Amino acid sequence: MAVDILDFRVPVDSNKTVFVWDIPPVLTHDQVYEQLFHVFSSFGPIYLLKVSPNAPLHPPGFYAIIKFYSAAHAGTAQKVTDGCPLLQNSALKVKLSSKRTPHFSSGRNTPLSHARCLELANHCLGFNGWTSDIITLKELTNEEEGEDEEDEGGVRRRIRFGCMMKLSFPQHGVTTRGAAVVEESFTCTGPEVLLQRRCKLQRSVREKALVRAFSSVLLILLGNGKVMVELKQTSDQLEADETEDILQVNEFSLSECPADEEEVEDEDWDLTVS
Repeated sequence: MAVDILDFRVPVDSNKTVFVWDIPPVLTHDQVYEQLFHVFSSFGPIYLLKVSPNAPLHPPGFYAIIKFYSAAHAGTAQKVTDGCPLLQNSALKVKLSSKRTPHFSSGRNTPLSHARCLELANHCLGFNGWTSDIITLKELTNEEEGEDEEDEGGVRRRIRFGCMMKLSFPQHGVTTRGAAVVEESFTCTGPEVLLQRRCKLQRSVREKALVRAFSSVLLILLGNGKVMVELKQTSDQLEADETEDILQVNEFSLSECPADEEEVEDEDWDLTVS
């Protein structure tokens, strides 16, 4: 039985990336994007679909880069669609990427954003296949950090929040946790500004904690269409007691918190498949 393993990180492997050529110029950019997404998303969840016009020295038209989370989905999509009349009855050339650059590979350990985590989990497990709960959410600003300082146009404030989230997969009997801390310095011009910043920071720390929880999850796709959920054995996985202790003090190390996902920018690809 074929098995594929997905984790909640930016996909960078070349066997997960598909190129599409010979897209005729009879459609607009948006139409090409919409139709390609409709075709290729049927094979599995897509991380990125980018449509670009051909280079000036090439015939008019478009090419596309499609990144799947799964190498198996990308391979199936390539085999089924290569040479088929997908758009306006035009046969398209579809090939797997054979190129990996240092720039592209730099995102190997980049966690998915909060929105991407939800998208992938919902696609593979369904909206009822997982749940998240807040264990702890508290302000960690100490008295010295929270002291007001005069600033041009208002008062300079600094606030910090910590959060612990619980992520559960009831149908699989799997539970994990994630912790995060965020802080922000800003010029406060009134109580409404402070309230807005607090609400924004609380939402941000919840999202970061959930991303941290998802980073320890593996989705195992079986050839029969079923999905299993397993946890990675990582050294930075926090136990409940440890995390409770961490969030009870203001000296929670910011270096332990996951950074924001920086979307891996696609450079100008040399569209020559070896």
